[in-house]
Amino acid sequence: MATPKFSRPDISFHLELKKRISDYFKEVGYSQTGNSQLFIKATILVVAFLAFYVHLIFFTPHWAFALLECVILGALTASIGFNVMHDGAHGSFSRYQWLNKAAGLSINFLGANVFMWKTKHNVVHHSYTNVEGVDDDMNARPFLRLCPAQKRYKIHRFQHYYFLLTYSLLYLYWVFFTDYKKYVTQRVGLVPIQKMKVMDHISFWGFKLIHAALFIALPIYLVGFLPWLVGFTVYGLFAGLMLTVVFQLAHSLEETAFPLPDVQTNKLEDEWAIHQLKTTANFATNNKVISWVLGGLNFQVEHHLFPKISHVHYPAISKIIKEACSEYNIPYLEHAKMRLAFWSHVKHLKMLGRA
Repeated sequence: MATPKFSRPDISFHLELKKRISDYFKEVGYSQTGNSQLFIKATILVVAFLAFYVHLIFFTPHWAFALLECVILGALTASIGFNVMHDGAHGSFSRYQWLNKAAGLSINFLGANVFMWKTKHNVVHHSYTNVEGVDDDMNARPFLRLCPAQKRYKIHRFQHYYFLLTYSLLYLYWVFFTDYKKYVTQRVGLVPIQKMKVMDHISFWGFKLIHAALFIALPIYLVGFLPWLVGFTVYGLFAGLMLTVVFQLAHSLEETAFPLPDVQTNKLEDEWAIHQLKTTANFATNNKVISWVLGGLNFQVEHHLFPKISHVHYPAISKIIKEACSEYNIPYLEHAKMRLAFWSHVKHLKMLGRA
């Protein structure tokens, strides 16, 4: 199956959006990449992660406090992914390319691989959002049915009850299975990954070994196998839960669309920008705490339309995008509260389980 094509209208909404956003940055005189606000946040998150890691491994507290610290470490892992790695891998963390690469490599220290992630996320997910059979982020088979085009199994009748358990497995599954699957098959679903250079192979295996040493071998040596197993499991499950829920609240809702290409032409109905607006939703954009922790990924509409703009600018450009959508009568999906987006996702899962 070839990847589908997007429609090319005579009047492009995408071009109009790009012009308005470009004019905004010219007017305010800001760089589109990160600023001191982002660098300070990144420093806080990384230092906090190192502090909790060192305290857990070398100064292990009472088991109850240790488990709490494992949860916090999982939250910090997800937040570093949202704020540091994500902007870095998109090239929006800094105007300096070496700093973007360093930020992107943070995911390698946390067990995953940025080379594989760029194909899965930057290339496939951002291009073909919510397109069944192409967007690998929609694939949680056989445990979950996330879009109408996927086959329904009897177990899906109960997916709105057990989905959080499945989501919590993401980080561990990602680090210990899917990265290796992509490496061996050289594909993300249907899409081939870029040809790996010698240094890419060295980086892949080198960082996997570093992660195993720091998060498996050293903790087992210092605290014992069983305490490590319990702590690492709690840490991994919480990180996975946080990572997956944020993604699902942006794409897998009652309101979001799941377009399929025309069978004969293999073409999607809308141009790329309108496709993104129909398949993506914001949530809790007025909540500064959520925005800070999630690296602006509650502004998912802005991110999908302008992935090379740092998340620190999303609140400002969201006003421009919303105004343009209103003028062109194009949907702009958002939930005022995170709990409302969560409930919409639950109802979406319940509906797909019964349909």
